[in-house]
Amino acid sequence: MNMELRDKKRKFTDSIKDALRGIKHTYQTEKNFKREVIIGLIVIICGVLFKLNITEWLIIILLIGWVLTCELINTTIEKTINLYTTKYNEIAKIVKDASGGAVLVSSITSSTIGLLIFVPKIISLIKELL
Repeated sequence: MNMELRDKKRKFTDSIKDALRGIKHTYQTEKNFKREVIIGLIVIICGVLFKLNITEWLIIILLIGWVLTCELINTTIEKTINLYTTKYNEIAKIVKDASGGAVLVSSITSSTIGLLIFVPKIISLIKELL
């Protein structure tokens, strides 16, 4: 059976299962993804404790999703390149480095925005306690 016909017969739930399997595999095999998930959960807990407003929640959830998505794409690119070649290749290195750079940029941007949201709340809490 050709791929096109096979794909037409697939159920939507099968696609969801495959995607979840990919996320699970990435979580189990990629230390950075696991760290980013844990950091995301810590940020969510902090959001609950600091009683974020709806706009702040939307921003935080979007940023967590953005970083995790970038990491999933980075993993996909790295695995695809590893499938193509096991030998050192300068172009492969550049592509891997650039995709890692995308994760770094998303992480730095997200952290900066997170600080802009949380630092004023932390300062207010400290002032209340003093």
